[in-house]
Amino acid sequence: MNRRLAQGIQVTEPQPGPAVPAIVALGSNLGDRVALLNAAIADLGRLPLTSGVHVATPIETVAVRPDGPDADAPAYLNTVALISTRLAPSILLSYLHAIEDRHGRERRERWGDRTLDLDLIVYGDLRVDTPRLTVPHPRAAERPFVLDPWLQLDPDAVIPGLGRVDALRAQLEQDR
Repeated sequence: MNRRLAQGIQVTEPQPGPAVPAIVALGSNLGDRVALLNAAIADLGRLPLTSGVHVATPIETVAVRPDGPDADAPAYLNTVALISTRLAPSILLSYLHAIEDRHGRERRERWGDRTLDLDLIVYGDLRVDTPRLTVPHPRAAERPFVLDPWLQLDPDAVIPGLGRVDALRAQLEQDR
């Protein structure tokens, strides 16, 4: 969209690009997990330049810490959402962090218990590796709690650079 400002100066405002499919992982292990996930899903549906929020059936999983599963920690409720967005990936990530914050997320320790965790898993075929954003998510292929719900939504899903989600999931089972 072009605008004319005083003295005939013309400014061209950047236009969002075409819609891109993105996968967002959602998890919660503190508070009313169902209500928190439902609220976050509703928030995803209200994001600007975003539509078509499709969500997998949540699954309950054991908490994972840097040193492995922690059966003594509160269990997680996890799902994934497939969205269509025209937001840039860094802007989308900022919105995801704002949703987490709005629902009481506190960042005290890495991989600690939390009311809400939203991760940008993939953004179309894009590959980004910056200090603030890495897509595809660097550990998505190692996480059944991401892969299983994702396969509910898209049995033909692919993680760019890594391969088909169903093959990655089968490899996890084989490596057990």
